[in-house]
Amino acid sequence: MTLPDGNIGILGRNGMGKTTLIRMLGRIEFPQKGRIASAQTFSWPLSLSAGFIATMNGRSNVKFVCRLYGKSDKETEDIIEFVKDFAELGDYYTMPINTYSSGMRARLNFGLSLAFDFDYLLIDETLSVGDASFRNKAKEMLQKKIEQSQILLVSHDMKTLKDLCHIGLLVHEGELHYFDHIDDAVKAYEEINKKAK
Repeated sequence: MTLPDGNIGILGRNGMGKTTLIRMLGRIEFPQKGRIASAQTFSWPLSLSAGFIATMNGRSNVKFVCRLYGKSDKETEDIIEFVKDFAELGDYYTMPINTYSSGMRARLNFGLSLAFDFDYLLIDETLSVGDASFRNKAKEMLQKKIEQSQILLVSHDMKTLKDLCHIGLLVHEGELHYFDHIDDAVKAYEEINKKAK
């Protein structure tokens, strides 16, 4: 399958492989058959279960990722401050990740991802994290980011998918189905749900 550029929504019932697909695109997992080839750069997956080092604090995790991506000392300090302000973790920013709730981890991961430039942001259900104020802030920041990068969004929220994406991928029973328009993917997904009831 060849996918065009654009904001892509990924739909499917629980357990069908949406998160696995995102993790393969982010090179956290690798396909058992075939290969994924792209000249584009992909973020790590923005999800509730970010791959942080649990015994290090939030600030140190951010610094570690900056070092992995070859950021200068100045760039690193700027990113550390940006993530601190964005994630709204207060004193927890300098506390070990294993003291964080899943929502706090998601906010840290989301802020860190927004601090880097990628061709594609990989988002796995993260837009629902935090209170209403934080969700609005996150959505605004994401909209700005979309102006310079594209997204692959896994979500069960049809409105968010329709608002942010125009292409659809439906993962169902081991197969990936492509739709030129997100509305068509949503319709196919809803039909699958009707049959499952």
